[in-house]
Formats: sequence, structure tokens, C-alpha cells
Amino acid sequence: MQDAPGQVALDQTKVKSFMQRRKAEQSMPLALAGGVVSALLGAAIWAIVTDATGYQIGWMAVAVGFLVGFAVRYLGKGIERPFQYVGAVCALLGCVLGNYFAVAGSVAQDMHIDFFTVLSRIPIDKAFDVMRTSFQPMDVLFYAIAVYEGYRFSLKRLTPAELAELH
Repeated sequence: MQDAPGQVALDQTKVKSFMQRRKAEQSMPLALAGGVVSALLGAAIWAIVTDATGYQIGWMAVAVGFLVGFAVRYLGKGIERPFQYVGAVCALLGCVLGNYFAVAGSVAQDMHIDFFTVLSRIPIDKAFDVMRTSFQPMDVLFYAIAVYEGYRFSLKRLTPAELAELH
């Protein structure tokens, strides 16, 4: 069967069976766990790099988005849009926490106290004030890229070998 010049039609029975198997493999709990853990890991790396260099490097947000998207895709094996939402939200969470952890790390260095002590002693209302004062307009661009990457890379894609099986 031909769909268009040069294209071979897919066997719809095989496609339906394949999609049922793929949906059965999905795991939203694993996607959430992967997204949250990778967001925390990305945030920690972001803070370490920022505090070590003394510069807030916007590309760290891009790395967080990629890391989160990959973790959600790998662990969740999702093929539906909710997995993309998980990737996007977790990527944003990783970026916000990355900035927050960097500020807390800087305070810890300046005051010569433990990072976790700083985190435990900042009231939540003060944490929002800290985030507001450290926020830069350029952060919006890098956060947006990270959210896009978290969204884009969160779905399990069809491989060429799998596509060949569907003919």
C-alpha cells in the first residue's frame, strides 16, 4: 500500500497493537519521581556552579530542562501530553530552586555557615523576597527555554526500528 509517492502505508492493526503496548508501559509515578529528582539534582548543580564561579550562568537553566525532560522520558516512558506537562513543570521547579539554592549558597559562603543551616533558617516569606531581589529579566528567557525543553524531551519517541515494524 502507498500513502503518497515514496511512502508506504502503515498496517493499522499493528499500529493499534503497538500503541496499546506503549500505553501499558507508561508510568506517571516514575515520570514524576524522575522529574522531581532530576529537578533537584539540576538545581544543586546550578547552585554549585554559580557559587563556584561567582556568575549566574543562564545556560544552566537549559541543562536543567534537558536533564528533567530526559529523566521523565526515560523513567515514565510516556507517549501522552500529561508527561510533557510533568517535564515542563519540573524544569521550571528546577530553575527556580537552582536560583534559590545559589543565593542560599552565597549567603552560606559569606557568613561562613553550612548551606543547610541557611536553608533551614530562611522563613518562606523571606525566601520569596530573596528570589524577587535576585531575579533578573534575562531569567525569563532561560526559564522559558528550560520549560520548553522539559516539555519537548519528556515524550518517548518512535524509533526507526519501531516504525519499520509497523509496515
